Amino acid sequence: MRKATMSQTVNETNGHGTFGIGAWGVALGHGLSQIFFQADIVTGALILAAFVVADWRMAVLVALGSLASSAAGLLFGSKMPTVRDGMQGFCGALVGAATFAALGGQVAAYPIAVLGGAVCAPVTWLVVWLFTHEPLKPLNLPFTTAPFCIVATGVFFSTIPLHTSSANSPVSDSVAVALFQSLLTNVSQVVLVNSVWAGALILLGLFIASWKVGIAAVIGSVVGSLSALAMNESLNTIGNGLAGYSGVLSAIALAVVFVKGSWGSWLLAIIGTIVTAAVTLLMHQQSGPIYTWPYILTTWVFLVIVRFVPRLTRA
Repeated sequence: MRKATMSQTVNETNGHGTFGIGAWGVALGHGLSQIFFQADIVTGALILAAFVVADWRMAVLVALGSLASSAAGLLFGSKMPTVRDGMQGFCGALVGAATFAALGGQVAAYPIAVLGGAVCAPVTWLVVWLFTHEPLKPLNLPFTTAPFCIVATGVFFSTIPLHTSSANSPVSDSVAVALFQSLLTNVSQVVLVNSVWAGALILLGLFIASWKVGIAAVIGSVVGSLSALAMNESLNTIGNGLAGYSGVLSAIALAVVFVKGSWGSWLLAIIGTIVTAAVTLLMHQQSGPIYTWPYILTTWVFLVIVRFVPRLTRA
């Protein structure tokens, strides 16, 4: 497996050669797996299958968003290897998922997903530019899913007349059942899907990519749900994965991807997941979707803190 770092700049000169159909397929697979920081085609295929489990139309919108984002990334100067590694496609994929979450499978959703995916490229360029220039340059922060959140928020509020209604699935009054369900729905809600089966497919893909990533995802899911329960989040919110999905990303980011330090990075990930749960609870007070902002904000803060913690270093 080959990983590409999310802190990699995207304003580079294009590499030489052609970008054929096979390369676009690889870019799509890697774009899906990069949602969880991986460049693994099997993981990407399982994530795509998870979208199909939710709704085949959602899978189509995700693919369109990812490919549009990758194509626009090439136009904005990203090198072909970077695009093949999925670094330009994962935000577009999430925009496609967010488009379906807001609009469903209506005809208008398709051009909106393509346009939203394409806009991710210049937004990514802008975020990277901000992080590679003073005063933010010394912090060395990754752009991660911030472009997705920015674009998806714009899509959400600009398409309100087209929104379709959707309700969360009812959850058992049993705390144990809600917590068990959340173990998988926390994973699936990272990609805006509420399904234990989709969560199981994605989690399997993560273990295939790296056992450490799989373990980190489980830890983030469990700690996120327990933290949400301790903070009096409703069982419906917890069971549907809406309280713990950002914790899954925080745990993987801090334990495996962005921080080095044997057991110390795992302890940091647990603490970060708890903080992410608190940020999620606070952000739930606002109107509109919060997407992955709790994970983004928590991870950025913790990556700054790591600079001052002995035995922990940035990866």
